[in-house]
Amino acid sequence: MLSKTYQPQDFENRIYEEWQNKNYFTAVIDKNKKPFTIVIPPPNITGQLHMGHALNNSIQDVIIRFKRMQGFSALYLPGTDHASIATEVKIVEQMAKEGLTKADVGREEFLQRAWKWKEKYGGRIIEQLKRLGCSCDWSRLAFTMDEKCSKAVKHVFVKLYNKGLIYQGDRIINWCPSCKTALSDAEVDYIEQDSFLWHIKYPLKDGSGFITVATTRPETMLGDTAVAVNPNDKRYASFIGKTLILPLINREIPVIADEYVDMQFGTGAVKITPAHDPNDFEVGARHNLKVIRVMDDGGIMNENATKYDGLDRFEARKKIVQDLKNQNLLENIKPHKHNVGSCYRCGETVEPIVSKQWFVKMQPLAKPAIDAVKDKKTVFIPKRFEKIYFNWMENIKDWCISRQLWWGHRIPAYYCTACGKMIVSESDIVKCPDCQGDVYQDKDVLDTWFSSALWPFSTLGYPDKTDDLNYFYPTNILVTAYDIIFFWVARMIFSGIEHMKELPFKDVLITGLVRDELGRKMSKSLGNGIDPLEIIEKYGADTLRFSLLIGTSPGSDMRFSYEKIEGCRNFNNKLWNAARFVIINAEGQSLPDIFNADKNSADKWILNKLNQLVVDVVNNMEKYELGLAAAKIYDFVWNYFCDWYIELTKPVLYGDDFEKKNSTLSVLVYVLDKIVKLLHPFIPFITEEIFGNLFACGGSIMVEKYPVYNPKFDYPQDSEDMDIIIETIRAIRNLRSEMNVPPSKRILVNILPAGDKQIFEKGALYIQKLANASDVILVNNDDENKDNITVVLPNCKIIIASKELIDKEKELIRLGKELKLAQSELMRAKGKLQSQGFLSKAPKELVEAEKQKVEKYSLLTEQLSKSIESIK
Repeated sequence: MLSKTYQPQDFENRIYEEWQNKNYFTAVIDKNKKPFTIVIPPPNITGQLHMGHALNNSIQDVIIRFKRMQGFSALYLPGTDHASIATEVKIVEQMAKEGLTKADVGREEFLQRAWKWKEKYGGRIIEQLKRLGCSCDWSRLAFTMDEKCSKAVKHVFVKLYNKGLIYQGDRIINWCPSCKTALSDAEVDYIEQDSFLWHIKYPLKDGSGFITVATTRPETMLGDTAVAVNPNDKRYASFIGKTLILPLINREIPVIADEYVDMQFGTGAVKITPAHDPNDFEVGARHNLKVIRVMDDGGIMNENATKYDGLDRFEARKKIVQDLKNQNLLENIKPHKHNVGSCYRCGETVEPIVSKQWFVKMQPLAKPAIDAVKDKKTVFIPKRFEKIYFNWMENIKDWCISRQLWWGHRIPAYYCTACGKMIVSESDIVKCPDCQGDVYQDKDVLDTWFSSALWPFSTLGYPDKTDDLNYFYPTNILVTAYDIIFFWVARMIFSGIEHMKELPFKDVLITGLVRDELGRKMSKSLGNGIDPLEIIEKYGADTLRFSLLIGTSPGSDMRFSYEKIEGCRNFNNKLWNAARFVIINAEGQSLPDIFNADKNSADKWILNKLNQLVVDVVNNMEKYELGLAAAKIYDFVWNYFCDWYIELTKPVLYGDDFEKKNSTLSVLVYVLDKIVKLLHPFIPFITEEIFGNLFACGGSIMVEKYPVYNPKFDYPQDSEDMDIIIETIRAIRNLRSEMNVPPSKRILVNILPAGDKQIFEKGALYIQKLANASDVILVNNDDENKDNITVVLPNCKIIIASKELIDKEKELIRLGKELKLAQSELMRAKGKLQSQGFLSKAPKELVEAEKQKVEKYSLLTEQLSKSIESIK
């Protein structure tokens, strides 16, 4: 039996343990069933459950539970990401507390520490996902650096290298001086900052004048190897081919012509620093310019910076600007807003530098991935997020995949110390295959996103042709936030096409952000973050899940509020109490089969409404409109089932007709059963607990069939008739409320039907019981007695003698007192507003408050006077 009060803490952990023990989450390869697969966006092992995770994983779990109940072999594949940079930062911080650095412990001991850290903390978020109720197949738990995924990473690297799609070269890359590693374009956040444009004079060697260039990064001028102008710029036509003297360094550099230069920006002349700007690098390559790097990996100026050697880049900037002023070479400084790249992990300003790195050639991979979305083979929900995808893919540059870190997939390239040969191999190499000399492996690791891009198939066994891969790939839907469309979604799409010759998923469901009550993004700096586990501890996982899902739509941000949490807690409590009512009344009864039960009007009404609900909800669920589906079930349960149907059953349940009572109980049990099944994907714990008490069968609701439309329960006319009765009851209740009729007072109700009289003959008992009427009399005409109060509805006229509603003398006394009080308040407020002393001294807000009181009590006085007059 269900406990008297809804206490989720009493059963949520127990139920989850039962699900696991009975292997309900384990997906089975069944050729008689269609597979349905979702791979979890793997959270970082450094992470803890936040509201974004709670929303994203709740959505995934709703979909997978729905599909499991529909009869699919549903796989919800979980896992975690090794998160190279984030995890390495954690280990370095941990070692710093011991007074140690990476250099002190060496690579092998560092990796041992990292693996220990992963074992200790990496499973934290997995346990938190279990508390949320996620029905993941934990027997298939994956990790981006486990043996299976590592094998896939090596295989793909070697395969792409052999196809010429992975190469090593000196290119301009994004460099984080703090993390001391390369970053891909997707790992750079651009933030608008207030800065300056420094206009610097570059003297001509022949002494005939100078060219002024504008730059936002004066410190990089030490690496300039040319000044470029547009060949169509008449201002500089005579300068092309001349030689300039680089200020402060006194190096000779040429003036070159290149159409890359924007004649409208700055002075129209641009300094070219091939080692420190991606566009300059391309210009330098076209004109065979030297590449001179002037700072090291930590953002410190190097020996090429001459007297600025050893200075931090920003300190060097200040000193260079001052030296240019001293030499009268600084023409102007103008304020300038521009986007500055920063590391997505640590926030440090990113430095574009030339470096030898590994790259993936993107153009051949991007085109089929673009076509796949254009051809709707993969669909973004909502469609507007395609723009982000296309913008990224159509402007994509080669992907820098090497990282100067120790934690991660080490690049499978080996170098012979004897003959210098480089070998790229899936298997570990100990000796050079050519000369048998000693070899050493590349020190760099791969970008975390390289392994994440393979996630939909590496987790299923690729490159081996496993049964899992054959059955569960491709997956059906990816649920993810919009901020990683280019980080992850795009890379999975082109990887699936390239390596599996098949797209990794059909649909991409984009989630919005969970914001605070004021609409602000949750962040540590604002201190407005909400811990989902605290909500779960206090209110239960079901309440948190339902609050995140109900009323939300794909791609739209939602606001978290405790008011919504309380509302969903109240809903669960109402469902619990309704279930207790049904179970208590049905206990020990031998109920007829629902199809053979002798159903009354109310029974047919609720079955018809349930049928409509099932059609709507399944339709919404199939289109991933989960927020709409949840809202419709909520409305049905609260309004139709609890507020109306249960009340409509009470005259029967508390009556003397045993057969009618059991028939109605049969319907109650049937509808409750369908309700908890409809709700199960959203609120799995409470529905499991109710189901287990409703049917002591030992099975689980999560493997029951999801409700489907049943044509046998189509009762459109009965449903329409009962809607009329409910409308009538509601009107009488509203009238009672308006007239302040005590709930205990029973009144005589006359009804003049506008159409079919039988509707009201069948519904009279319901009206009598639920409107608290002493009797319900159907009349043939309205005697238009002025003492009668009438309510006109589309299908009838309700006629009630005023004496039934009120005691005339008592009501006049009550209204008189209220009128006197209202008049007194009105006079007081008017008096204040007529006082010059009050108007001159009182704050604006106080004066406005008194004006509102005059308006309020004037209206109340008028209404009370009319009420008194109508009674007289």
